[in-house]
Amino acid sequence: MKLDAVTYGHRLADLPAEIARVRERGYDGWFVSETVHDPLLSCAVAGTASGELQLGTAIAVAFPRSPMHTAYAAHDLQAQTGGRFVLGLGSQIKPHIEKRFSTEWSKPAARMREYVLALRAIWDAWETGERLAFRGEFYRHTLMTPFFTPEDHGHGHADVWLAAVGPLMTEVTGEVADGLLCHGFTTRRYLEEVTLPKLSAGAERAGRRLDDIEVVLPVFVVTGTDDAQRAEAEAAVKAQIAFYGSTPAYRAVLDLHGWGELHEQLHRLSVTDGWAEMPALIDGEVLDAFAVTAEPAEVGAAIVERFGDEVDRVSLSTSYAFDDDAWSRVRRDLQAR
Repeated sequence: MKLDAVTYGHRLADLPAEIARVRERGYDGWFVSETVHDPLLSCAVAGTASGELQLGTAIAVAFPRSPMHTAYAAHDLQAQTGGRFVLGLGSQIKPHIEKRFSTEWSKPAARMREYVLALRAIWDAWETGERLAFRGEFYRHTLMTPFFTPEDHGHGHADVWLAAVGPLMTEVTGEVADGLLCHGFTTRRYLEEVTLPKLSAGAERAGRRLDDIEVVLPVFVVTGTDDAQRAEAEAAVKAQIAFYGSTPAYRAVLDLHGWGELHEQLHRLSVTDGWAEMPALIDGEVLDAFAVTAEPAEVGAAIVERFGDEVDRVSLSTSYAFDDDAWSRVRRDLQAR
Protein backbone atom coordinates (compact mmCIF):
# COMPACT_ATOMS: atom_id res chain seq x y z
CA MET A 1 0.00 0.00 0.00
CA LYS A 2 1.57 3.28 -1.12
CA LEU A 3 1.55 6.30 1.16
CA ASP A 4 0.97 9.75 -0.33
CA ALA A 5 1.15 13.30 0.94
CA VAL A 6 -1.84 15.34 -0.16
CA THR A 7 -1.84 19.10 0.28
CA TYR A 8 -4.17 21.99 -0.43
CA GLY A 9 -1.20 23.82 -1.86
CA HIS A 10 1.63 26.15 -0.88
CA ARG A 11 3.08 29.37 -2.17
CA LEU A 12 5.27 28.56 -5.14
CA ALA A 13 8.36 29.85 -3.34
CA ASP A 14 7.74 27.38 -0.49
CA LEU A 15 7.34 24.29 -2.66
CA PRO A 16 10.98 23.15 -2.89
CA ALA A 17 11.20 22.99 0.93
CA GLU A 18 7.85 21.20 1.09
CA ILE A 19 8.95 18.60 -1.44
CA ALA A 20 12.22 18.07 0.43
CA ARG A 21 10.23 17.41 3.62
CA VAL A 22 7.96 14.93 1.85
CA ARG A 23 10.94 13.07 0.41
CA GLU A 24 12.64 12.91 3.81
CA ARG A 25 9.51 11.45 5.38
CA GLY A 26 9.51 8.59 2.89
CA TYR A 27 6.27 9.22 1.06
CA ASP A 28 5.66 7.53 -2.28
CA GLY A 29 3.85 10.46 -3.86
CA TRP A 30 2.93 14.12 -3.48
CA PHE A 31 -0.44 15.35 -4.67
CA VAL A 32 -2.01 18.79 -4.61
CA SER A 33 -5.68 19.73 -4.52
CA GLU A 34 -7.20 22.73 -6.25
CA THR A 35 -8.28 25.22 -3.60
CA VAL A 36 -6.44 28.56 -3.45
CA HIS A 37 -3.51 27.63 -5.73
CA ASP A 38 -3.35 26.35 -9.31
CA PRO A 39 -2.47 22.65 -8.92
CA LEU A 40 -0.87 22.25 -12.35
CA LEU A 41 1.41 25.21 -11.77
CA SER A 42 2.27 23.82 -8.33
CA CYS A 43 3.21 20.49 -9.91
CA ALA A 44 5.48 22.27 -12.38
CA VAL A 45 7.43 23.89 -9.56
CA ALA A 46 7.40 20.75 -7.40
CA GLY A 47 8.70 18.72 -10.32
CA THR A 48 12.01 20.58 -10.20
CA ALA A 49 12.75 19.08 -6.77
CA SER A 50 10.76 15.84 -6.70
CA GLY A 51 13.48 13.21 -7.19
CA GLU A 52 11.70 9.87 -7.59
CA LEU A 53 8.44 11.02 -6.03
CA GLN A 54 5.27 10.51 -8.01
CA LEU A 55 3.57 13.88 -8.49
CA GLY A 56 0.04 14.75 -9.38
CA THR A 57 -3.18 16.63 -8.86
CA ALA A 58 -5.81 15.35 -6.46
CA ILE A 59 -7.68 17.07 -7.90
CA ALA A 60 -7.65 19.65 -10.67
CA VAL A 61 -11.16 20.82 -11.56
CA ALA A 62 -11.76 19.57 -15.08
CA PHE A 63 -14.70 21.39 -16.61
CA PRO A 64 -13.47 25.01 -16.44
CA ARG A 65 -10.44 23.87 -18.45
CA SER A 66 -10.61 22.82 -22.07
CA PRO A 67 -9.29 19.28 -22.63
CA MET A 68 -6.74 20.88 -24.94
CA HIS A 69 -5.39 23.14 -22.17
CA THR A 70 -5.18 20.19 -19.80
CA ALA A 71 -3.57 17.94 -22.41
CA TYR A 72 -0.73 20.41 -22.96
CA ALA A 73 -0.12 20.90 -19.24
CA ALA A 74 -0.15 17.17 -18.49
CA HIS A 75 2.15 16.46 -21.44
CA ASP A 76 4.70 18.97 -20.17
CA LEU A 77 4.50 17.67 -16.62
CA GLN A 78 4.90 14.08 -17.78
CA ALA A 79 8.05 15.14 -19.63
CA GLN A 80 9.39 17.13 -16.69
CA THR A 81 8.94 14.28 -14.21
CA GLY A 82 10.20 11.53 -16.49
CA GLY A 83 6.82 9.80 -16.57
CA ARG A 84 5.90 10.25 -12.90
CA PHE A 85 3.01 12.69 -13.30
CA VAL A 86 -0.59 11.71 -12.50
CA LEU A 87 -3.46 13.85 -13.75
CA GLY A 88 -6.18 13.63 -11.13
CA LEU A 89 -9.42 15.26 -12.24
CA GLY A 90 -12.66 16.06 -10.47
CA SER A 91 -15.98 17.51 -11.50
CA GLN A 92 -16.55 19.74 -8.43
CA ILE A 93 -20.21 20.49 -7.71
CA LYS A 94 -22.69 22.56 -9.67
CA PRO A 95 -22.64 25.79 -7.59
CA HIS A 96 -18.85 26.07 -7.89
CA ILE A 97 -18.79 25.31 -11.61
CA GLU A 98 -21.53 27.82 -12.42
CA LYS A 99 -21.00 30.53 -9.80
CA ARG A 100 -17.25 30.41 -9.07
CA PHE A 101 -15.84 29.32 -12.42
CA SER A 102 -18.66 30.69 -14.61
CA THR A 103 -18.70 27.48 -16.64
CA GLU A 104 -21.51 25.31 -17.96
CA TRP A 105 -22.71 22.40 -15.82
CA SER A 106 -24.54 19.44 -17.32
CA LYS A 107 -24.38 15.64 -17.16
CA PRO A 108 -21.15 15.56 -15.11
CA ALA A 109 -20.49 11.83 -15.44
CA ALA A 110 -21.07 11.76 -19.19
CA ARG A 111 -19.06 14.96 -19.62
CA MET A 112 -16.15 13.56 -17.59
CA ARG A 113 -16.12 10.36 -19.63
CA GLU A 114 -15.88 12.40 -22.81
CA TYR A 115 -13.26 14.70 -21.28
CA VAL A 116 -10.92 11.77 -20.65
CA LEU A 117 -11.53 10.34 -24.12
CA ALA A 118 -10.77 13.76 -25.61
CA LEU A 119 -7.50 13.96 -23.67
CA ARG A 120 -6.44 10.57 -24.95
CA ALA A 121 -7.40 11.45 -28.53
CA ILE A 122 -5.25 14.58 -28.35
CA TRP A 123 -2.28 12.71 -26.87
CA ASP A 124 -2.63 9.94 -29.44
CA ALA A 125 -2.63 12.48 -32.29
CA TRP A 126 0.56 14.04 -30.95
CA GLU A 127 2.22 10.67 -30.51
CA THR A 128 1.20 9.04 -33.78
CA GLY A 129 0.86 12.01 -36.12
CA GLU A 130 -2.62 10.87 -37.11
CA ARG A 131 -5.29 13.47 -37.80
CA LEU A 132 -7.07 14.76 -34.69
CA ALA A 133 -10.74 14.04 -35.18
CA PHE A 134 -12.53 13.95 -31.85
CA ARG A 135 -16.23 14.76 -31.99
CA GLY A 136 -18.41 14.32 -28.95
CA GLU A 137 -21.50 15.72 -27.29
CA PHE A 138 -19.54 18.22 -25.19
CA TYR A 139 -16.12 18.58 -26.83
CA ARG A 140 -14.88 18.84 -30.39
CA HIS A 141 -11.18 18.77 -31.29
CA THR A 142 -10.51 18.56 -35.02
CA LEU A 143 -7.57 20.89 -35.65
CA MET A 144 -3.94 20.12 -34.90
CA THR A 145 -1.12 21.31 -37.13
CA PRO A 146 2.60 20.49 -36.80
CA PHE A 147 3.30 23.98 -35.43
CA PHE A 148 1.10 23.23 -32.37
CA THR A 149 2.16 19.62 -31.90
CA PRO A 150 4.64 19.12 -29.01
CA GLU A 151 7.55 16.78 -29.48
CA ASP A 152 7.28 13.24 -28.15
CA HIS A 153 8.89 13.02 -24.71
CA GLY A 154 9.10 9.23 -24.72
CA HIS A 155 7.26 8.66 -21.45
CA GLY A 156 3.79 7.83 -22.76
CA HIS A 157 0.53 9.34 -21.58
CA ALA A 158 0.14 10.51 -18.01
CA ASP A 159 -2.14 8.32 -15.93
CA VAL A 160 -5.59 9.84 -15.41
CA TRP A 161 -7.32 9.38 -12.08
CA LEU A 162 -10.90 10.50 -11.48
CA ALA A 163 -12.51 11.60 -8.24
CA ALA A 164 -15.84 9.89 -7.70
CA VAL A 165 -18.41 9.41 -4.96
CA GLY A 166 -21.66 8.74 -6.78
CA PRO A 167 -22.34 5.55 -8.74
CA LEU A 168 -22.38 7.12 -12.22
CA MET A 169 -19.01 8.85 -11.89
CA THR A 170 -17.56 5.73 -10.30
CA GLU A 171 -18.66 3.62 -13.26
CA VAL A 172 -17.13 6.15 -15.65
CA THR A 173 -13.88 5.87 -13.68
CA GLY A 174 -13.90 2.12 -14.13
CA GLU A 175 -14.51 2.53 -17.83
CA VAL A 176 -11.94 5.17 -18.83
CA ALA A 177 -9.54 6.05 -15.99
CA ASP A 178 -6.34 4.59 -14.57
CA GLY A 179 -7.24 5.29 -10.97
CA LEU A 180 -10.11 6.13 -8.63
CA LEU A 181 -9.68 9.01 -6.20
CA CYS A 182 -12.11 8.11 -3.45
CA HIS A 183 -13.43 10.91 -1.31
CA GLY A 184 -12.36 11.01 2.34
CA PHE A 185 -16.06 11.03 3.17
CA THR A 186 -16.44 7.30 2.74
CA THR A 187 -16.74 4.21 4.91
CA ARG A 188 -15.64 0.62 4.55
CA ARG A 189 -19.26 -0.35 3.96
CA TYR A 190 -19.80 2.27 1.24
CA LEU A 191 -16.54 1.23 -0.39
CA GLU A 192 -17.55 -2.45 -0.43
CA GLU A 193 -21.24 -2.13 -1.26
CA VAL A 194 -21.28 0.82 -3.67
CA THR A 195 -17.90 2.06 -4.84
CA LEU A 196 -16.05 -1.11 -5.79
CA PRO A 197 -19.04 -2.86 -7.44
CA LYS A 198 -19.72 0.24 -9.58
CA LEU A 199 -16.02 0.58 -10.41
CA SER A 200 -15.96 -3.07 -11.44
CA ALA A 201 -19.09 -2.67 -13.57
CA GLY A 202 -17.53 0.21 -15.47
CA ALA A 203 -14.30 -1.69 -15.96
CA GLU A 204 -16.16 -4.75 -17.23
CA ARG A 205 -18.10 -2.65 -19.72
CA ALA A 206 -14.80 -1.49 -21.19
CA GLY A 207 -13.26 -4.96 -21.21
CA ARG A 208 -10.98 -4.15 -18.30
CA ARG A 209 -10.32 -5.69 -14.89
CA LEU A 210 -10.71 -4.06 -11.49
CA ASP A 211 -7.02 -4.76 -10.91
CA ASP A 212 -6.22 -2.39 -13.79
CA ILE A 213 -7.40 0.58 -11.70
CA GLU A 214 -5.60 2.03 -8.69
CA VAL A 215 -7.90 2.75 -5.75
CA VAL A 216 -6.73 5.79 -3.80
CA LEU A 217 -8.24 6.74 -0.45
CA PRO A 218 -7.65 9.64 1.97
CA VAL A 219 -8.26 8.35 5.50
CA PHE A 220 -9.51 10.41 8.43
CA VAL A 221 -7.28 9.61 11.42
CA VAL A 222 -7.86 10.36 15.11
CA THR A 223 -4.73 9.87 17.18
CA GLY A 224 -2.49 11.46 19.80
CA THR A 225 -0.19 10.65 22.69
CA ASP A 226 -2.45 12.19 25.33
CA ASP A 227 -6.07 13.17 25.87
CA ALA A 228 -5.55 16.74 24.70
CA GLN A 229 -4.00 15.70 21.39
CA ARG A 230 -6.65 13.07 20.76
CA ALA A 231 -9.41 15.55 21.56
CA GLU A 232 -7.92 18.07 19.12
CA ALA A 233 -7.65 15.47 16.37
CA GLU A 234 -11.18 14.22 17.04
CA ALA A 235 -12.63 17.74 16.90
CA ALA A 236 -10.90 18.43 13.59
CA VAL A 237 -12.12 15.17 12.04
CA LYS A 238 -15.68 15.68 13.30
CA ALA A 239 -15.69 19.14 11.69
CA GLN A 240 -14.59 17.61 8.36
CA ILE A 241 -17.20 14.87 8.53
CA ALA A 242 -19.90 17.40 9.40
CA PHE A 243 -18.90 19.68 6.53
CA TYR A 244 -19.00 16.91 3.94
CA GLY A 245 -22.13 15.38 5.47
CA SER A 246 -23.98 18.65 4.93
CA THR A 247 -23.36 18.53 1.16
CA PRO A 248 -26.25 17.03 -0.85
CA ALA A 249 -23.84 15.42 -3.34
CA TYR A 250 -22.46 13.20 -0.56
CA ARG A 251 -25.73 12.32 1.12
CA ALA A 252 -25.77 8.81 -0.36
CA VAL A 253 -22.95 7.74 1.95
CA LEU A 254 -25.02 8.64 5.01
CA ASP A 255 -28.18 7.16 3.51
CA LEU A 256 -26.50 3.78 3.14
CA HIS A 257 -26.01 3.69 6.91
CA GLY A 258 -29.53 4.94 7.64
CA TRP A 259 -28.26 8.40 8.63
CA GLY A 260 -30.23 10.48 6.15
CA GLU A 261 -31.71 12.58 8.95
CA LEU A 262 -28.19 13.54 10.00
CA HIS A 263 -27.64 14.98 6.54
CA GLU A 264 -30.84 17.00 6.83
CA GLN A 265 -29.75 18.43 10.18
CA LEU A 266 -26.26 19.26 8.95
CA HIS A 267 -27.54 20.82 5.74
CA ARG A 268 -30.02 23.04 7.59
CA LEU A 269 -27.26 24.33 9.83
CA SER A 270 -24.88 24.88 6.89
CA VAL A 271 -27.33 27.17 5.07
CA THR A 272 -28.00 29.22 8.24
CA ASP A 273 -24.32 29.69 9.13
CA GLY A 274 -24.56 27.19 11.96
CA TRP A 275 -21.10 25.77 11.21
CA ALA A 276 -19.96 25.85 14.84
CA GLU A 277 -22.87 23.64 15.89
CA MET A 278 -22.39 20.96 13.26
CA PRO A 279 -19.48 18.89 14.70
CA ALA A 280 -21.50 18.13 17.85
CA LEU A 281 -23.93 16.12 15.69
CA ILE A 282 -21.21 13.63 14.78
CA ASP A 283 -21.56 10.96 17.45
CA GLY A 284 -19.22 8.09 18.23
CA GLU A 285 -20.88 5.65 15.83
CA VAL A 286 -20.59 8.02 12.89
CA LEU A 287 -17.01 8.95 13.82
CA ASP A 288 -15.98 5.29 13.98
CA ALA A 289 -17.49 4.61 10.56
CA PHE A 290 -15.57 7.41 8.86
CA ALA A 291 -12.33 7.61 10.83
CA VAL A 292 -9.57 5.30 12.02
CA THR A 293 -8.78 5.83 15.70
CA ALA A 294 -5.51 4.39 17.01
CA GLU A 295 -2.35 5.12 18.92
CA PRO A 296 0.16 7.03 16.76
CA ALA A 297 2.44 4.07 16.04
CA GLU A 298 -0.54 1.80 15.34
CA VAL A 299 -2.24 3.99 12.73
CA GLY A 300 -0.70 2.12 9.79
CA ALA A 301 -1.76 -1.28 11.09
CA ALA A 302 -5.28 0.00 11.79
CA ILE A 303 -5.63 1.34 8.24
CA VAL A 304 -4.38 -1.94 6.78
CA GLU A 305 -6.86 -3.86 8.94
CA ARG A 306 -9.79 -1.74 7.74
CA PHE A 307 -8.90 -1.12 4.09
CA GLY A 308 -5.97 -3.35 3.23
CA ASP A 309 -7.90 -5.62 0.88
CA GLU A 310 -9.64 -2.75 -0.89
CA VAL A 311 -7.23 0.12 -1.63
CA ASP A 312 -3.81 0.57 -3.22
CA ARG A 313 -2.78 4.00 -1.92
CA VAL A 314 -3.70 6.07 1.11
CA SER A 315 -3.09 9.50 2.55
CA LEU A 316 -3.68 10.56 6.14
CA SER A 317 -6.05 13.35 7.10
CA THR A 318 -5.32 14.37 10.69
CA SER A 319 -4.26 17.39 12.74
CA TYR A 320 -1.74 15.27 14.65
CA ALA A 321 1.98 15.66 13.87
CA PHE A 322 3.71 12.25 14.09
CA ASP A 323 7.16 12.10 15.64
CA ASP A 324 9.90 10.27 13.73
CA ASP A 325 9.57 6.94 15.54
CA ALA A 326 5.79 6.72 15.22
CA TRP A 327 5.94 7.87 11.62
CA SER A 328 8.49 5.22 10.72
CA ARG A 329 6.22 2.52 12.14
CA VAL A 330 3.16 3.85 10.31
CA ARG A 331 5.01 4.09 7.02
CA ARG A 332 6.52 0.62 7.41
CA ASP A 333 3.14 -0.99 8.21
CA LEU A 334 1.47 0.64 5.22
CA GLN A 335 4.21 0.10 2.69
CA ALA A 336 4.72 -3.52 3.77
CA ARG A 337 1.14 -4.42 2.88
